[in-house]
Amino acid sequence: MAKQDPLHLVLKLAEEAEEQASLQLRSAEFELQRRQNQLTALQNYRLDYMKQMEQQQGQSISASHYHQFHQFVRQVDTAISQQVHTVQEADSLKQHRQAHWQEKQQKRKAVELLLANKAEKAKLAELRSEQKMIDEFASQQFYRKKAR
Repeated sequence: MAKQDPLHLVLKLAEEAEEQASLQLRSAEFELQRRQNQLTALQNYRLDYMKQMEQQQGQSISASHYHQFHQFVRQVDTAISQQVHTVQEADSLKQHRQAHWQEKQQKRKAVELLLANKAEKAKLAELRSEQKMIDEFASQQFYRKKAR
């Protein structure tokens, strides 16, 4: 039984690390999308609320209602600002995980290349050995015929 190259174990570990990094990247992409959707929902909510107030503009509005409106809009603006920050954090994490995944992918490809080069060298050595045996056989045949 031929002894297995330790690089195959290294390749298996590199593939597992790449897969793990890929899962983490997908999770970060999902989280970024979720946070962006929440931001869009908040922005749309603010826009709808502003449109409602605009429709009431010709009507008489009490001072307290007007004050509540502005206070509520400030709260929504604060929520939007906070959500923008969470989107930026999620985007930063996604970029970090993407770089990590690319690093793991490069390592896997490097190990695959090493294995391919090693296999190519082994194949060339085997071909040389076979050619040498063929040459020796041909030489022996030649000398046997000559000796007769």
